[in-house]
Amino acid sequence: MLMLGLVYGAGPSTLWMICFVQLIPPSRATYNNVINACGAAGNWKKALELCKKMIRNGVGPDLVTHNIVLSAFKNGSQYSEAIGYFDMMKGANIAPDTFTLNIVIHCLVKAGQHGDAVDLLNSMREKRAQCPPDVVTYTSIMHSYYVCGQVKNCKAVFDMMVAEGVKPNIVSYNALLGAYASHGMHTEALGFFKLLKQNGLRPDVVSYTTLLNAYGRSAQPEKAREVFNEMRKNSCKPNKVSYNALIDAYGSAGMFKEAISLLHEMEKDGIPPDVVSISTLLTACGCCRQTTKIDTVLEEAKFRGIELNIVAYNSGIGTYLSFGDYEKALEFYATMMASNVNPNAVTYNILISGLCKLGKYAESLKFFEDMVDLRIPLTKEVYSSLICSYVKQDKLAEAESTFSYMKTSGCFPDVLTYTAMIQAYIDHGSWTSVWDLFKEMEGNAILPDAIICSSLMEALNKGNQHERVLQLMKFMHDQSIELNQKAYFEIIASCSMLRDWRTASEIIEHLDSSLPSISVGKLNHLLNFLGKCGKTESMMKLFYKMVSACSTVGLSTYKVLLRNLLAVGKWRKYVEVLQWMEDAGVRPTLYMYQNVLPYIWRDNSMDYVTLMQEKISMLLL
Repeated sequence: MLMLGLVYGAGPSTLWMICFVQLIPPSRATYNNVINACGAAGNWKKALELCKKMIRNGVGPDLVTHNIVLSAFKNGSQYSEAIGYFDMMKGANIAPDTFTLNIVIHCLVKAGQHGDAVDLLNSMREKRAQCPPDVVTYTSIMHSYYVCGQVKNCKAVFDMMVAEGVKPNIVSYNALLGAYASHGMHTEALGFFKLLKQNGLRPDVVSYTTLLNAYGRSAQPEKAREVFNEMRKNSCKPNKVSYNALIDAYGSAGMFKEAISLLHEMEKDGIPPDVVSISTLLTACGCCRQTTKIDTVLEEAKFRGIELNIVAYNSGIGTYLSFGDYEKALEFYATMMASNVNPNAVTYNILISGLCKLGKYAESLKFFEDMVDLRIPLTKEVYSSLICSYVKQDKLAEAESTFSYMKTSGCFPDVLTYTAMIQAYIDHGSWTSVWDLFKEMEGNAILPDAIICSSLMEALNKGNQHERVLQLMKFMHDQSIELNQKAYFEIIASCSMLRDWRTASEIIEHLDSSLPSISVGKLNHLLNFLGKCGKTESMMKLFYKMVSACSTVGLSTYKVLLRNLLAVGKWRKYVEVLQWMEDAGVRPTLYMYQNVLPYIWRDNSMDYVTLMQEKISMLLL
């Protein structure tokens, strides 16, 4: 009984020693218990070593063993190791279960292999009888889409989970709330928050904090405060993350006084402010447009004994540069170095991009050289900023070289990098290079924005590639990329050159919401194009839209209408437009009345002849 008591009261290492002393061959269950204990303690290396020893001793691991090892990798944040171990399992024809695949999906998401995670979910759905996806599976995929900023897909997975009979838990709801909050979609977040409660779940501190954050991201700090107060009212104690989110909500709205007062409120609530609170306030100084506030924040940090970390220093440097205060930014950078806080890639990206915006290109390149000397891994943000620096200095060769090196180094360009390179080629009049970059983006599944597309259209028009402009227009439509003012103008220019009145007419149908943002000169260009194509009805339809959209319709617009109406012999409509001009307070010129007279005489419409002669006489007086 004494030995039995020792065994039951022993830890895993003691249990292993007892088995060794008593010469009892460890069983699979014993190995699994010890491996599990190592994994739970974060010692994934020891867990893997024991698994290998288990095999050498002739005790074959079972699925439980493999799941324990995978869990050890997961707990130790060894995501690539877990993925590799799972591949080994597949090679050994070991059938996984739902628990296994949930661990692998989690690790794939953490490793940034989001596509593989989704593929694994779909495989589980296809083989539902063997490994049915559960709430953990779906929630992990939702988190993956949330990290990628794909809110629609996150919601689609939630709906799929419900449709397939899997009941969401509070973590699932919080994942979708987080996706909405990250985009400031407060209306959707609130609706889902209410649905959570309607379905019998009690919001936790994460739920409230996420909804609060949604209002903060949408510049509604008072609404964020209401959620914070509701959290307290419902006996859900705010934590440090909740307070920091509220600080950010006020700070982002430029309400610095309210933001900093929360430091005192946190302390009264028994929650000491931390360096995250300070970093958030330093960022808030930029929103308040007052560098003097930075000193206040630093004094608050010093008073509480909060040592600044790299995030805080980066926030301060970025705020100074956003004000154009280069000297203060460098001084703060020097303070950071003197405090033995080592700069990281974010620090250098802030410096390089900030200096580029200030036109200090030589200084920005010096920081890049410092970064290389310190062997700090280059990020896509740093590459993008560096390329922008070269582009601004009209150093296309250096920009191209950096862009090529970026791709060969395994740091794949993002939309900002491509935008910088496309603009560089546009400036050099190379539409072929621009088009090649666009196709490369398409091949790499990087969706361009409206700015890139409209700039590309401009380059194509300059290269007389008008058909490609219309191809790009179709691409934007298919990808739900909204046309901006520049894109409308470039499409109109292409239609004009191609005499494609049909496409131009289709554009008119979608111009209502965009008309106020399009200049009158560009609208006149479109009116003239339609008129020259003989599409006077479409021309007049666009004119009516301009008037209803309260666009400034002056003499230049009326000249376009009149010239094109007269060209096709529509003199009656011409006279009607002259009357509209007078009603609108735009005085027709003498020549406008004189030009229409020959057409009226030809139709022998004497009443109109008399009217026009009277108008001419009044102008001659």
